[in-house]
Amino acid sequence: MKKLLFIFLGLLSLPSLAQKKPALVVGIVVDQMRYEYLYKYYDRYSDKGFKRLMKEGINCTDNHYNYAPTVTAAGHASIYTGSVPAIHGIVENDWIDVASGKKVYCVDDSTVQTVGSKSKAGMMSPRNLFTSTITDQLKMAQNYKSKTIAISLKDRGSIIPGGHTADASYWYDSADGYWISSTFYMKELPTWVQKFNLEGRPQKYLNQGWNTLYPIASYTRSAEDDSPYEGKIGDEKTPTFPHDLKGKNMLEGFRKTPYGNSLLKEFALKTLEEEKLGKNGTTDFLALSFSSTDYVGHAFGPQSIEVEDTYLRLDKDISEILDYLDAKIGKNQYLVFLTADHAVADNQHYLKSKRMPGGTFETEKAVSEAKEALRKEFGDVNLIVGVENNQIYLNHANIDRLRISKEVVGKILEKIFKRQPGVAEFISMREIGLSPIPAIYREILTNGYNQARSGDFMYLLRPQWVSGYKTGASHSTVYAYDTHVPLLFFGWNIKPREISVRTNISDISSTLANWLKISEPTGSIGKVIQ
Repeated sequence: MKKLLFIFLGLLSLPSLAQKKPALVVGIVVDQMRYEYLYKYYDRYSDKGFKRLMKEGINCTDNHYNYAPTVTAAGHASIYTGSVPAIHGIVENDWIDVASGKKVYCVDDSTVQTVGSKSKAGMMSPRNLFTSTITDQLKMAQNYKSKTIAISLKDRGSIIPGGHTADASYWYDSADGYWISSTFYMKELPTWVQKFNLEGRPQKYLNQGWNTLYPIASYTRSAEDDSPYEGKIGDEKTPTFPHDLKGKNMLEGFRKTPYGNSLLKEFALKTLEEEKLGKNGTTDFLALSFSSTDYVGHAFGPQSIEVEDTYLRLDKDISEILDYLDAKIGKNQYLVFLTADHAVADNQHYLKSKRMPGGTFETEKAVSEAKEALRKEFGDVNLIVGVENNQIYLNHANIDRLRISKEVVGKILEKIFKRQPGVAEFISMREIGLSPIPAIYREILTNGYNQARSGDFMYLLRPQWVSGYKTGASHSTVYAYDTHVPLLFFGWNIKPREISVRTNISDISSTLANWLKISEPTGSIGKVIQ
């Protein structure tokens, strides 16, 4: 009888070994979101958006990027490949191809054409990505019978998450305010997308103008509204509320408003409905990237009322998405993760006004001095082909032709750059391990270095020193204010908990692959979050 009882109990436990997979995975990336934004505006959020994800899901409180530079393209690639730029190859938004010396945009593809517009904004594809993504692996595991659709205002925020096998990736074209795609995915837009585009939703939002969601006096977590450290939208004279969104080229300026996120939410809900995602008998994937947070952050900076208002509105957008998923897919039938592609530094002038360290690095001045020093040493020959994200790319063809020592060139550049205000160290990218910087930063830089696409040398700036920005804010450094981002899991089989041990952005896809019982992406280095 005891043996029969054990067998019976064993049979009862078998379903738990092969639990039904979620009907839908929804990946949410919030562009330029600091981890602290979860708490800075916490008591202003509704109970159904960020708070719900935090209270009912897993909150990884010490989640960081483990490479630099921290930029949009590399961030999305690392989230979805479980890897780092050294392996997946998306080192920056733009880089210089070392072999040809030509500048490359991360998702440029001259072999495809725009679908849905007469502009060239759709000549894009994921072909520069060296590895598979979690979205690719999920489709492969299901014999390509599932659907993957990716959406973002930014082309790179949509194309890279969708991977090589997406059924569709859509992004915003400011020429007409349309959602477009490329012939990499389709020959023409689905009828429902064409109809959505003809509704003129961006124009309707612009006609509303942008005022605060609540009385402006209640925005006490932010600096004063009329700040010299903030930029402007369009032709307005001051960076203050209410923002008049009428003027020239405002379909492009639309990106710098929270309405860009709301438009994406509306298009995402329409996508769920029309494509019947989560209702195909497989595990489908919807990848969303909210980009307006980045545009607003760059324009106004993280201490602005504009950023606070954008997050309060985004909270409502996320709430609507979760409500829809509950109603149409079913609670505990879908899995959501939310993270960010990078965080952000504070405006250096704002910090100085508060007696904090920081400054502006004069990039053009330093590069001009470096070129002049090289001309004096080697004659009138171009030895620098470009500078991207603090990395210096040498003209390898000229160096080889003239038989110039790269080490000598490096010594000259080091002398010039190390005397510039704000420079902490000058590093040979091929010899990062020999650099006299803390080990954690050596690892971060090594993970970001790709031989075919990274520069020859890098000037590492001190914390809160940035290149070029006078107003607004920037990012892309090795420091925690750029690397520390949220990571929340919610929904299918998730029990509420808080994880305070360090997790890396590359752990997301490895964890998803483990939960979904599929192979991790081909370049994955992540660990399963316990």
